[in-house]
Amino acid sequence: MDETRILGAVLAGGRATRFGSDKALARMADGRTLIDHAMTGLASHVAAVVICGREGGLSDRPAPHMGPLGGLNAALHHALYHGFAGVLTTGCDMPFYPAALPAALIGEGAAILKGQQLLGWWPATFAFELDAHLAEENNRSIYGWIDRVHARVVEIPGLVLPNINRPGDLAGL
Repeated sequence: MDETRILGAVLAGGRATRFGSDKALARMADGRTLIDHAMTGLASHVAAVVICGREGGLSDRPAPHMGPLGGLNAALHHALYHGFAGVLTTGCDMPFYPAALPAALIGEGAAILKGQQLLGWWPATFAFELDAHLAEENNRSIYGWIDRVHARVVEIPGLVLPNINRPGDLAGL
């Protein structure tokens, strides 16, 4: 495993129930989709980017339609088997990826950005631990996983990121 190789993963398998349609394909004012912006924002910080949880990308693991943890599990196994040290994640609805974030997240163990649990760092060696977590009786909440692995919560003072849950949320960007 190359400790400097990092995989980027755009978690795009959510149901977008509050949004009412496929949030990843929603267009911003510049005409580009949210998922395109998410991939571009992450790409400059990683060796490769994968999309998780949708057709054409990595399928949720161990089964389809598992939400963020299924996509993260697929990315962790992909990273482990392809020699990446770990995975930086973002949601498909996160059009901006702060330049200072990788340096703040990458370190010992897992880490997430305070208030944005899909913006995280996950060592590839966590792949089998996530397999075990998903095999147990739980609600598959990302919060339960964060607690299980004792993820560090990183705060970047002054950083405010958009929260896109409804079509109207795009208008303010």
